[in-house]
Amino acid sequence: MSVWIGIDLGTQSVRALAVAGDGRVLGTGSRPLSSHRDGPRHEQDPEQWWRELAAATREALRGVPAGERVEGVAVDATSGTILLTDAEGRAVTPALMYDDRRADATRANEAGAAVWERLGYRRMQPNWALPKLLWLLRDAPPGSRAAHQSDFVNRRLVGHEVATDLSNALKTGVDLIDERWPSGVFDALGVPEGMLPAVVRPGARLGTVCAAAAEETGLPEGTPVIAGTTDGCAAQLGAGARQPGSWNSVIGTTLVLKGVTKELIHDPLGVVYSHRAPDGSWLPGGASSTGAGVLSRDLPGADLDALSRRAAERYGRRLPPVVTYPLVSQGERFPFAAPAAEGFTLGEPADDVERYAAILLGAAFVERLCFDYLDLLGAPVDGEIILTGGATRSAYWTRLRADVLERPVTLRENAEPALGMAVLAGGDPAAMIRTSAVVEPSDAGAREPYLRFVAELEQRGWLDGRAAAHARERTTR
Repeated sequence: MSVWIGIDLGTQSVRALAVAGDGRVLGTGSRPLSSHRDGPRHEQDPEQWWRELAAATREALRGVPAGERVEGVAVDATSGTILLTDAEGRAVTPALMYDDRRADATRANEAGAAVWERLGYRRMQPNWALPKLLWLLRDAPPGSRAAHQSDFVNRRLVGHEVATDLSNALKTGVDLIDERWPSGVFDALGVPEGMLPAVVRPGARLGTVCAAAAEETGLPEGTPVIAGTTDGCAAQLGAGARQPGSWNSVIGTTLVLKGVTKELIHDPLGVVYSHRAPDGSWLPGGASSTGAGVLSRDLPGADLDALSRRAAERYGRRLPPVVTYPLVSQGERFPFAAPAAEGFTLGEPADDVERYAAILLGAAFVERLCFDYLDLLGAPVDGEIILTGGATRSAYWTRLRADVLERPVTLRENAEPALGMAVLAGGDPAAMIRTSAVVEPSDAGAREPYLRFVAELEQRGWLDGRAAAHARERTTR
C-alpha cells in the first residue's frame, strides 16, 4: 500500500495527514503555533514552524503500518507570509504573517502597475508579500534571501536551497503568465538580484527528504518532496474542485470562493485574483468579509447547533422573513470593494432563532452575489459547487444555501488542506476525495428577497451598478 503525507502549515497550528491510496486516513498529527500581535504587526518564529511540523509528522506516521511505502510529501502554507534567511536557510528576521499590515503597497503598485494589470488583480494590498519584503529590506543583513513560509520548511526537508511555488509567490509579484519573476519591477524596487528563489509550478519535485530531516520528522530518507500551494488552494484541491466551471465555496469565519477556469480572469475592481494550477489552468477566487464570524459576535454564548435545529423546524425549506448582511468587521472585499461597508438587517428579528436564520440567509445571498459577479467577469460557473468549512456542520444552512443558489451543492467526507497536499504529493484524487452528500435545491422563493438585498447594497453605494444590474438580469433570466 502506498501512502502520501499532506501537511497544512497554518496560522494557529500545523496539521499532518498520512493518507492511503484508497483515501483512508491512516494517521493524523497536530501541533499548536503561537503568534506575536501588536497593532498592524503579526509575527511568528520560523523555527517553531519546523519543530511543530516535525512533531506533527511523527505523530501522523505512527498510524502507518510497518513496511508501507511513503511515496511523497507536500506542504501548504499561509498566503503572503514572508521572511528573510541567510544563505544556509536560517531565519534572520521573524516571519511577517499573511495579515501583517505594517507595510505600504504604494511603491510596489507604482513599479508593477502594468504587470499587476496584466495578471488581472490590478493592485497589491499592504498585507501582500512584496510590500512586506520591501519593508524587511530596509534593515536586511547582506546576503539575505527571501523565503515564503513553505520555502523555509521545504529547505529543511531536503537539506538544500529549494524553488518556491507559483501559488505562494503570487503575492510576492511573480509573473504567473510567464512563470518567472518580472525582473524590471524588482530592479526598479531595488530588490537585489539573487534574493528571490527560483519558481516552479505546484506539484513539481523539489528534492527528497534528507537524512537530518528524516531523523526529526520520521519521514523515510529519500521520500520525494513536492512543491505545495497556499492553504486556500490546498483546501480547493482537497475539496476536489478541479474541472473548469467547478467551485469550492467555504464559509468559516468568512466566505471564500475558489474555482477553475481555462483562461485568466481580469477584474476591473481588483476583488478577484487568480492562482496558477499545477496543470497550467487558472484558479480564480475572492474572499468576502461576511461569514460565520458574526454568529459568535451577535449571539455570544448561544448553542448554535440548537439554533440550527430550531430554525429548520420553524422555516423548513421556506426562507426566513428577516435578512442580515453579516459583515465580520467594517469593509467588504468581495464581491465588491467597499471599505466603508457596514452590516445591516432588513426587518426586525423576533428572537434569537430569527436572528440566527437572518445571518445565515444574508451569507447565502452574498454567496449568490459572488457567483453573479464571477459570471459578469466571464468565469464559467455552471459546474459542481462544493461546500466546505464549518458552516457545513449545519444541515439547515446547507439546505438554505442550495435553495438560494438554486443549484445542487456537494459535500465531501474530508476536504481539509492537508488532504489536498496528499493529493498534490501524488495521491489519486478519484480515490482520495469522497462525496458524502449532494443537497438538491427546493423552490423556496429566494429570487425576490435576494433582489431586495441586492438593491439595498446598491442604494447604499457599495455595490457597483453594473454588477447589480447583472445580478438582476441573471436572476430573472
